[in-house]
Amino acid sequence: MFKVVPSLVLVTLASACSSMLPVSHSDASSFQSFEAARDAVVALVPMKSSRKAAEKDGIDFAKQPNTKILTHSDVVRLLVPTGLLKREDLDPGILVCLEARDACNGLDITASRIAKTRTGNFFADFINYRQRTETTGWRFNALILYVNDLVVYRSWGGQPKVDELDVATRPLGPFQDLGPAMVSSGR
Repeated sequence: MFKVVPSLVLVTLASACSSMLPVSHSDASSFQSFEAARDAVVALVPMKSSRKAAEKDGIDFAKQPNTKILTHSDVVRLLVPTGLLKREDLDPGILVCLEARDACNGLDITASRIAKTRTGNFFADFINYRQRTETTGWRFNALILYVNDLVVYRSWGGQPKVDELDVATRPLGPFQDLGPAMVSSGR
């Protein structure tokens, strides 16, 4: 009877400890959802919308994290046609931007909300035998080009739903990485 009680306590602790597994969140956006980010970009009408209208919808490099401000030379490097594309194949807004030279600039927006949660057995995770990580959330990117304060081009893309599972199994648990360390320290 004495041997059963410690085993029962150990099993109970191991199953109850799953809430002790690591959780991390990455909120790299002022937008609350993929749809909100998409709607803000889609609301911009090329050749009609202003920079102030974009800022009103949350597209502001000063407030939106992970937004790269593009200079004219950045736009040229990013969008100048290669041997496969001809100038006439480009969107009219891109051409307007390229011809405007220094009056052309843009925003390269990268937004996301990602949560990583370790799930599974606490004890197996703790001893590095098996770690299971679930990644959920969304990722969004957009390109907006301005000539002075007029939106001349906008495009968007990304992953509306991120749902990934990563399972790492190490049959030797905490001893898995000792082999190479012991071999190299023996010299």
